[in-house]
Amino acid sequence: MSDSSATISAPATRSQPTRSGQLQVHLRVQKLSNLTQISTWSSSIGALSSALHRALDCTPPLHTGQLGPCALGTLMRSGPFEFLLVGDTDAAPGDRVALLRQDISADTGAVLDLSHARVRVGVHGDKAVQALSKLYALDFRPAAFAPNSFALTGHHHIPCLLHRLDTQHFHAYYFTTYARGQVDALADAALEFGVDVTQAG
Repeated sequence: MSDSSATISAPATRSQPTRSGQLQVHLRVQKLSNLTQISTWSSSIGALSSALHRALDCTPPLHTGQLGPCALGTLMRSGPFEFLLVGDTDAAPGDRVALLRQDISADTGAVLDLSHARVRVGVHGDKAVQALSKLYALDFRPAAFAPNSFALTGHHHIPCLLHRLDTQHFHAYYFTTYARGQVDALADAALEFGVDVTQAG
């Protein structure tokens, strides 16, 4: 299995405008330094929610697909008994996990750093929705998929967590092993609109 640095170095930085010079979809590939999964089982979800409230100074989202700000970043409800914490700092993974484990004991839930195992791809531009809709069978109307929410979806059996930040601005989270192929698929889907691909530091 490839590590994150090897996986996301493969998609080449490139710019492919339309014949008229337009670039209407922008892809920004980024390694994650701060992504944590917190999970439990059905009998302990209440205890885990209480522990997260104490640890992160926020009310955990109630339903899958919801998210909200917290003390260490953004907390996503990624499943009935699972959360993802996307950090807004470059704190060391071990420090973040240790901090959460002060409130989340082993009989309450599990805390696992996944920074190495996910890649985030920013997708934005005037035709971002049109490009994404070629790959993902989602209703992209804002009434159905509102900004500041996310959907669990996939393309060719590869799962994707798609976070909508604004009408034409998204973050797509992929397993690092499949990131190159998914970036290539996104670029191909956006080619008719003009696309550029860049990599964050």
